[in-house]
Amino acid sequence: MLKLLSNRWFCRMFIILLIPAIDVQGQSEVLTFSLEECLKYGYQNQALVQNANLDQEMAVALIGETRSDGLPQLNGSAEYSNYWNPQDAFLPAVVFDPSAPLDEFIPVPFSQKYNGTAAITATQMVFDGSYFVGLNAAKTYKNLSEKDYIRSRRDATEQISKAYYTVLVTQVALDLINTNYQRLDTLLNETSLMYQNGFAEKIDVNRVQVEFNNTDALRIRARRDLEQAYNILKFQMGMPLSQPLELSETIEDIDLEVLEYNLADFDYKDRIEISQLEVTRSLAELDLKNTKVQYLPSVDAFANLGTLTATNNRGNVTDFNDQWLDYGFFGFRINVPIFDGLRKSYIVQQNRIQLAQIDNDMRYLKYSIDLEQEQAKRDFINSLENLRAQEENMQLALEVFEITSIKYQEGIGSNLEVVDAETSYKDAQSNYFNALYDVLIAKVDMEKALGILYEHISEE
Repeated sequence: MLKLLSNRWFCRMFIILLIPAIDVQGQSEVLTFSLEECLKYGYQNQALVQNANLDQEMAVALIGETRSDGLPQLNGSAEYSNYWNPQDAFLPAVVFDPSAPLDEFIPVPFSQKYNGTAAITATQMVFDGSYFVGLNAAKTYKNLSEKDYIRSRRDATEQISKAYYTVLVTQVALDLINTNYQRLDTLLNETSLMYQNGFAEKIDVNRVQVEFNNTDALRIRARRDLEQAYNILKFQMGMPLSQPLELSETIEDIDLEVLEYNLADFDYKDRIEISQLEVTRSLAELDLKNTKVQYLPSVDAFANLGTLTATNNRGNVTDFNDQWLDYGFFGFRINVPIFDGLRKSYIVQQNRIQLAQIDNDMRYLKYSIDLEQEQAKRDFINSLENLRAQEENMQLALEVFEITSIKYQEGIGSNLEVVDAETSYKDAQSNYFNALYDVLIAKVDMEKALGILYEHISEE
């Protein structure tokens, strides 16, 4: 018997796409979208894609932050101190009295009671190898964020496509159930009339009534399943669940023929994972280069312009005529690394090991892609062949049901045969739904494996 909720294809849908229902206030206008329009909407509104796009903007800001380290740095400072108990220093007494003993000392205040300083300091990096490497690393990180954005769109395409196809399959299931419902309704009326006229038994009516009741329950459940499938699609698109949505395409609009893919022409760079790993390796190389350039000296230029005062009269602190003394200086600072306990040497070893690990990851990723492609191609061909077989079985089961019904109406067949034929037809329909869902999901998985999942989506 057909049980949509327990169908294999619907269970898979929940495993892949199950999410909590979120009720959001939305628009009331009905939107009619094709798959491409659903994808474009998702690219603009799905949270993961939006965050990946924001990461690109953050990477641009990171480049500016890194570049600012090489620009002049200007700082100002001002300080006012009130030494309510100034520190004393011991000076030899002979400084004030030549006749005083040499071992005699006199406490003298170390500073004036009120002190003030104001200064402007400027520094400019002249040479620092880490700065230039860091600037290249920031640009490479921006490239990585762009790759991450492309992958987020690829993932969104996969999620939205599978949710979209789930809606189409659920709609086909509902249409067939509605057809079954109408057919059984007619059969029930005819059997009831035959019973009233003495040409059928009560048990014949009961058998049809049971099938009719089950089909009616399935019809109600299928409507709810279709509503939930739409909700999952809206969620994957980043659309409010309250927004009415209809699909402009049907199963007949989907090309389910065998896709002619020549795996020999496949370029690994078509897979975004390869590009991401290549950029990651570039960052690791820059990390190694940054460690090496730290063996080089760094040079900075600096300048300082300021003024200071010290007085025991607080009022003189604000007198800039005589009480404040100006000063200024400039120079260069060279920092030469001599020995750090071999710290940088060990870091270089770690950097090189990291590069070797990335090379291993690249080789393993390519093997995984090869296996994924072979598996995806085999699954797609098998599922497509199974779909054709199940579609033929469904048509044959329908023919059996129709012939059995005609024989029963003509009095040369039994009611039990009609019910059995109806049950077989429902089972054939269930198998058809499973096969239809399988081939659509296999189609998405195969396009993903070949890196062409959203090549047909325009950027308009």
